[in-house]
Amino acid sequence: MSALCLEDLHHDHAGERALRGLSFEVAEGVLFGLIGADGAGKSTLFQILSTLLDPGKGKARVLGFDTVTESDKIRPLIGYMPQRFSLYQDLSVQENLEFAADIVGISGKNAKPVLDELIGFARLDGARSRPAGKLSGGMKQKLALCCALVRKPRLLLLDEPTVGVDPVTRRDFWDMLKLLRSQGTTTIVSTPYMDEAALCDEVALIHHGEILAKGSPAALGASLPGTLWRLHGEASLHVRTAVLPPAPLLSLYTTGGDLHSLAPHDCTTESVLGAARSLGLAVTEAAVIEPSVEDVLLHHLQRRETA
Repeated sequence: MSALCLEDLHHDHAGERALRGLSFEVAEGVLFGLIGADGAGKSTLFQILSTLLDPGKGKARVLGFDTVTESDKIRPLIGYMPQRFSLYQDLSVQENLEFAADIVGISGKNAKPVLDELIGFARLDGARSRPAGKLSGGMKQKLALCCALVRKPRLLLLDEPTVGVDPVTRRDFWDMLKLLRSQGTTTIVSTPYMDEAALCDEVALIHHGEILAKGSPAALGASLPGTLWRLHGEASLHVRTAVLPPAPLLSLYTTGGDLHSLAPHDCTTESVLGAARSLGLAVTEAAVIEPSVEDVLLHHLQRRETA
């Protein structure tokens, strides 16, 4: 059974189309990434999956249940961590967890082993009595994750859990997600960070409410219709996303101080350099590289903007 199944899902928010016909499935037991920038529709989708929001059109099934007609069956099976820290700032770590447990019917002696396990899992032992408002950003996110895990959900929904936290905490957080996956928990996590996409079993690239591509990070890279080149110059290189790439290039975009370009498989180094230089770019070298998820996203975005 699929953990998630979407069929032509639409939703309008404040007069704007937030979701535009999403249709895809997520298998149980995977770590799935929803990758996109702010305004892509990630939070709207998470609110629908957590039964807080009804779709305007189409259907969403979570763990086999319809989010509209069977929401009461979904809620006991999921854990949801919203984008904004929503716990009680004046309560301690222990008190926040006790409150979260009490809401789902776990209290007294039954709660202690559950909460002790979660605190150990998140390495929050030294902060049990500290008010949530006094925690660092990363510790707050770990506490919020623990509260979402209190009922041992089959499906975990995490909306941009690592935004604004330091790199070390981001790494620790993803180590926790990998451990949860090894224990059989299905996790759907949204993020704007392209490097986190590579940590997922499968990802969907979302832009302005539409899915641009879906698959494993390796499969997405392999799906590009050509060979990817890195173009380097003595100075930083830059092109606007809306610039139509000159033939034979299929796409040309900036990443860091270099350019990446997709070209047909039979293109030579000289033809790639010549095409880029025809735009007045001071390119000095070109080399074939392996595509990342970010390359797949930028390729699709440029194709849309220049269509």
